[in-house]
Amino acid sequence: MSTPAPATGGADPDGTAAGTTAGGGVDPDASTTAPRASSGLGRSSLIMASGTAASRVLGLVNTTLLAWAIGLTGSTVANAFSVANKLPNTLYLLIAGGVLNAVLVPQVVRAYRRPDGQQYVDRLLTLGIVLLGALAAVVTAAAPLLVWFYSDFADPRATAVATALAYWCIPQVFFYGLYSLLGQILNARGSFGPYMWAPVVNNLVFIAGLLVLVRTYGQVGAGTDVAEWTAGQTALLGGSATLGIAVQALVLLVPLYRSGFRYRPRWGLRGSGLGTAGRVASWTFLGLLIGQVGVWRISVVASSVSGDVAGNAVYDRAFLIFMLPHSLVTVSLATALFTRLSGRAAAGDTAGVRGDLSLGVRTIGVFTLLATTGIAVLAFPLGRVMFPAESDAGVHAFALAAVLLLLGLVPFGIWSLCQRVYYAYEDARGMVPVQVLMAAVVVGGTELGRAVLDERYWVAAACASMALSYLVGALVALVAVRRRLGGVDGRRMLGLHLRAGSAAVLAAAAGLGLLALLGPVTGVADAVLACVLGAGLMTAVYVGTLAALRVPELRGLAAPVLRRLGRGR
Repeated sequence: MSTPAPATGGADPDGTAAGTTAGGGVDPDASTTAPRASSGLGRSSLIMASGTAASRVLGLVNTTLLAWAIGLTGSTVANAFSVANKLPNTLYLLIAGGVLNAVLVPQVVRAYRRPDGQQYVDRLLTLGIVLLGALAAVVTAAAPLLVWFYSDFADPRATAVATALAYWCIPQVFFYGLYSLLGQILNARGSFGPYMWAPVVNNLVFIAGLLVLVRTYGQVGAGTDVAEWTAGQTALLGGSATLGIAVQALVLLVPLYRSGFRYRPRWGLRGSGLGTAGRVASWTFLGLLIGQVGVWRISVVASSVSGDVAGNAVYDRAFLIFMLPHSLVTVSLATALFTRLSGRAAAGDTAGVRGDLSLGVRTIGVFTLLATTGIAVLAFPLGRVMFPAESDAGVHAFALAAVLLLLGLVPFGIWSLCQRVYYAYEDARGMVPVQVLMAAVVVGGTELGRAVLDERYWVAAACASMALSYLVGALVALVAVRRRLGGVDGRRMLGLHLRAGSAAVLAAAAGLGLLALLGPVTGVADAVLACVLGAGLMTAVYVGTLAALRVPELRGLAAPVLRRLGRGR
């Protein structure tokens, strides 16, 4: 029901370092040929983005329902579930997700250009399914050890609840991997809409599970004794989360079959090209392992708080809000760019890679600066809408965490695109020094906050550290990519961000002025009014300012970029 935990210095939290080819399909009987490009990339990308948007909206709904069902701040069950449900996300991203994404897309793009491409994909899929199954079995058996490692609950009963939930949640690792494998093959064949729409089904399944949970057992509040939590509640909550991920993966079998893909289990690695893939995977794994040190420390610190203060549940909700704009635009655009970047890198087209990177960074910057401003200004009203039963202190804790994370949204987009360049050149090794630095920032900042601040602000310190790590990673990665590509069109990128930043400042001033005029937010109705009016006003000011400054990237945000990719240069 949630996206994978953030991988500081690793792959995208979405696990979406995957690419798509230009729209159009493949001849069902010509599965060893490259997917055909078409002029429909813009339309297909709109379908992809709309699927992501629908999934994220439903994600907000199930986040609201989850807080309604098991609480937010001060709820031991909510914090236990956050740890348990974070484990499959983290484990998949660490052990399989980043490796699959770093290896699969470039290899599949190359595979479909050679006569034995289908055999290669069959071998990769067979190996992936077997390894994912074995991995899921091992890590599920290790649930007690993993919960102990990723948490520091003062109450042993909370640890017991988290462990019981983990047994139900950790099998998600297999289905996350299957979803990624099937989805990337669909992408490489030019059918990328289903990959982005499948999570909608996942969210619907989990929402249904939450409604049944409350209908059957009632709500769990902050004051509920954790000893009252039953095995039936554990099975229903954890089982619903895992069932949603399973359905999300299995539903892709339908469009994959319709695309003409016919899978045959094949064994053996000799001559398949997996040796090169294995070397890339090894460095990718090392980078993710380094990055997960930061995730681990945040989980432990957030679980060690006591009383009615921000813990893991608040951090997870804040990160969901942070990921919303990233998923809507950055992921969709980067997904469309990645396969093209891989193809250009393989062809030695350095100028093309440089141009696509610049185009992506500038277009994403236009949107992420507006998203940062709008969500940060409206964080408290948004929190009140999402968590109507939560206390003002709890909503303020959520808003503070979200705002601090959002400070890293723009550099996170840049870092994500730089990652695609590294992966396009199959250079996971080159990212490792950057990932070490980013992990050090997260761990150091989180531990410093724990040492010098009241526990009410430990999660806030972790969020600020995460945002700072993205800034550091983006700057260092841009310098490294500039050396590789002989430039990154820095003047145009900087100019765009300065102009859009000025527009964002004006939009923020307008939004804050409106909130002052409306007065205190005392209920859900006030919060909805503030969100609607504030979002409309800030968007109008931002867009109007960019139009006056004649910012070309404003036109339709990603649409011109996607059309340009479809035409080529």
